[in-house]
Amino acid sequence: MKILVLNGSPKKKSDTFRLTEAFLRGMNKRQRQEVRVVNVIEKKIAPCRGCFGCWKRMDGHCVIKDDQNEILDLYRASDVIIWSFPLYCYAMPSHLKAVLDRTIPLVKMAMRQEADGSVRHEALADFSRMHTLVICGCGFPDWEGNFEGLRKMCEVCFDGPDMVCVPETPLMNVPQAAVVADPLLAKFEAAGEEYAASLTLSPETVAALETPMISKEEYIRNVNG
Repeated sequence: MKILVLNGSPKKKSDTFRLTEAFLRGMNKRQRQEVRVVNVIEKKIAPCRGCFGCWKRMDGHCVIKDDQNEILDLYRASDVIIWSFPLYCYAMPSHLKAVLDRTIPLVKMAMRQEADGSVRHEALADFSRMHTLVICGCGFPDWEGNFEGLRKMCEVCFDGPDMVCVPETPLMNVPQAAVVADPLLAKFEAAGEEYAASLTLSPETVAALETPMISKEEYIRNVNG
């Protein structure tokens, strides 16, 4: 499989990306995958101008001459797209959001109404063959109250992707926390094996990956200490 990883952290080796790397190790266990990692912070991605020039040309490219068109080509050629990023203000970091905004060339201006009454742009790319996974980490000890906005946005933008939202991810880079961080990395590696086999994650697997590593009280005490 061709896997495109969009690393939205401003750091190459972020807390969240450690989880993503473990997931990729699991995916590669059964069969070596073709993985391309794009560190978005290193790319020149301008904001969308809203000019709709892409809808006039209809060639799957943006009229802005920067690194986005390379990403669009990789996107269209991939079987799996993994969006990996830390939670910023209850959403994705701005440089990664610019990439998402500028995937507009992959759809048409023409609209269609779905069976549920929602209205979508017709696809220019073949999204039916693409599988999307979102891996997001945050520095809060809770899932509730932090990831709901992001989940709603991703459900609409990616048409119901697999999502793993992990609290307490700063523990991934605390040596003293290895006793709880290493088991989580092992779970992500096992989840990668599961995903490679079925291209989806079971609710039980997602629940295990999203379970906080330590109690809220202990986490807050350590952060404030």
